[in-house]
Amino acid sequence: MWHRVPLCPRQAPAGRGGGAPVTRRHREPRVTGVPGRPRPVCPSRGCGRRTSSRPPRGVILRSPSPWHRAPITMAVRIAKELEEVRSWKGARDVGPRDRNVRRWEGLLLPNTPPYNMGAFRFELTFSPHHPLEPPRATLHTPIYHPGVDREGRVCQPLTTHEHWAPTTRAIQVLQDLLLLLDSPDTQRVLRPDLARKLQEHPEEFWCWAQEHTRLHAEPRPDPPGP
Repeated sequence: MWHRVPLCPRQAPAGRGGGAPVTRRHREPRVTGVPGRPRPVCPSRGCGRRTSSRPPRGVILRSPSPWHRAPITMAVRIAKELEEVRSWKGARDVGPRDRNVRRWEGLLLPNTPPYNMGAFRFELTFSPHHPLEPPRATLHTPIYHPGVDREGRVCQPLTTHEHWAPTTRAIQVLQDLLLLLDSPDTQRVLRPDLARKLQEHPEEFWCWAQEHTRLHAEPRPDPPGP
């Protein structure tokens, strides 16, 4: 929109024949940007010129959201936790299964009889949202234990959504599992028949557990050298 703006009388030249001062055509600036939000001011030389809030043509702005970095952060954390577990004496041959960093397998080495007669192969599966969601531990080696069912699922309250904390590390999950194998708890039960036998006929239970371990457990690996 164009309209005429009178000049300052001191600077405006007189019209022909000493008439009224000459006026100059002036165009109003076009207002762009978000309504209700002031446009940014050019900081150079204090000119006060308004600048556009839009990015230059051809420039792609990336979202500052941290979610696009989540897979990398999860992979780095799992790699560090794997190094920690590999230095632990309670497990051996721990590593990714089928080159999948979110699926570990290895051997658990119980410390108390009769389960210390062998080794038990386990699998630890991490959620795609780790560590916000708990991992899941299962045993592939059959075991005569009230806290482990026939499919290898483990009664482990630590890895339930009600008790899980994102700060819990994988080595703590495996240590809790090893503690369950060493000390069967009648409060952590997936096989009530074995829990009842452990309470009512403990000698018979341990005899069956020893024979089951001898038949199904894997051989314990040699201790690592110095």
